[in-house]
Amino acid sequence: MIEQQKDMKVTTELIPHCPVCGKPVSMNLRCDDTFVQDNGWYEANQRYSDFVRRHEKLHILYLELGVGANTPVIIKFPFWRATAQNEKAVYACINFGEASCPKEIEKQSICIDEDIKKVLSALV
Repeated sequence: MIEQQKDMKVTTELIPHCPVCGKPVSMNLRCDDTFVQDNGWYEANQRYSDFVRRHEKLHILYLELGVGANTPVIIKFPFWRATAQNEKAVYACINFGEASCPKEIEKQSICIDEDIKKVLSALV
């Protein structure tokens, strides 16, 4: 594969295609109407919602690892909102170049602007 790329570009032959329709495949991102949500996704979503509801007023850590700004509505914003609504909650973010939080939850937050591997290795 390395031999087939030049100037940081990959030849079109290396782009994977759908075996059914032949179109180029793309990442499963929540950016359009092609995001895949099967029964397993809905079951996991329900388990997560139940967990959040059962723990919303308890001492809880909302740990965000490497979440970018592409889909803040899925993780980042709900974590910030839940932290703001619970004085016992702590929001922690480890994200190289993107570790931040709103001023409203600064006192309840730990933002580490560093590579996740370095941070976790230092904990061991």
